[in-house]
Amino acid sequence: MVFADLLRNRRRDRLTADDLDALEMTVSDIRSLPARRTMIARNDPVRMSTYLIEGFMCRYMDDRQGARQLVAVHVAGDFVDLHGFPLGHLDHDLATLTPCKVALVPHSALDNLMVTRPHLAKLLWFSTLLDAAMHREWIFRLGRLDAIARVSHFFCEIEAKLRAVGQSDGAHFQLPMTQADLGEACGITPVHMNRMLRELKDRGLMEISRNHIYIKDPIGLAQLGEFDPSYLFLDARN
Repeated sequence: MVFADLLRNRRRDRLTADDLDALEMTVSDIRSLPARRTMIARNDPVRMSTYLIEGFMCRYMDDRQGARQLVAVHVAGDFVDLHGFPLGHLDHDLATLTPCKVALVPHSALDNLMVTRPHLAKLLWFSTLLDAAMHREWIFRLGRLDAIARVSHFFCEIEAKLRAVGQSDGAHFQLPMTQADLGEACGITPVHMNRMLRELKDRGLMEISRNHIYIKDPIGLAQLGEFDPSYLFLDARN
């Protein structure tokens, strides 16, 4: 099933079997993408929406000097550009961080779902509103937290998202992002990111070994990062 992780532990139980069958029928293509590839460039017209089945993707923006700022990191189960359906183009670039497997859904098929399946349409709208909630949290993180708190908050968020789709046990998960990637997500240089990761290890909160993340003190990490997962709208059991 293509959409096995869609809204998993986030109102997944509100999707009926008929809803999922209808959504599966909208997929026009499934593609494997290499790592580090820009899939959609800023301001390019889009006529399909991309659902991430496997891997990690990001949205990013470049400044005039070409320095990159990540504005979102996506995991399996995310519709990474569903907002492009009503907008018609993206105001940022969309790229793979790792090799990815994606499903493509034509906007014409989504138009039909909006009319024939309003309940499903509402849940897809909920998915785009989740993105907006995360963007607001990223603004808060970058604007109000210091470097060590930004990094802590970022790892708490990623862990919660991966746990929702069964890719974290709450203490250990894989995150194949470089220190440069992490710095671009947290608004700090790779050198500063390296120092922050060492400090988190020295404090006994978490450590990284070859893209494996080990969270030793999840409560302490969340407190340091002022992380409250309510904006992720996860089911209570997650």
